[in-house]
Amino acid sequence: MYKKILLPTDGSLNAEKAGKHALWLANTSNAEIVVLYVYELYSPRIGVLPLSIVPGSNETLYEPLKEEGKKYAYEFKEKLEALEAEEGYKTIKITAVIEEGRPYNAILNMIESENFDLVVMGASGKHGLDRYTLGSVTERVVRETKKPVLVIP
Repeated sequence: MYKKILLPTDGSLNAEKAGKHALWLANTSNAEIVVLYVYELYSPRIGVLPLSIVPGSNETLYEPLKEEGKKYAYEFKEKLEALEAEEGYKTIKITAVIEEGRPYNAILNMIESENFDLVVMGASGKHGLDRYTLGSVTERVVRETKKPVLVIP
């Protein structure tokens, strides 16, 4: 049924729960999984503006955020591969991708450009309100995409 599953992650426990579901679905339907981590650049002087639009911003601030994104994405991919072996699943193609931008925009753009069949996401991320609200990124993706989204609490 599914051939290509997008699995956005922010390194949270809910993203890991979503990963388990995505892995099971991929195993059942012979789908591939693309793990996506999106890092957003902000100016520490301004706090809310992306570094890319602040004149004279220090581009050396980009690299630590990008490296953190790589770390999350690749560690998450490795966890999925370990779980895949532990559960005795057949070999699933798992790819890690790191993007820069607003998380919901990057997720929506990737859904459209890569033609995913399904998006599997945690109900909310690292903000600490997990038990009370649907995360703003998840909510925005659910509202704006035309593709099915499986939200894992």
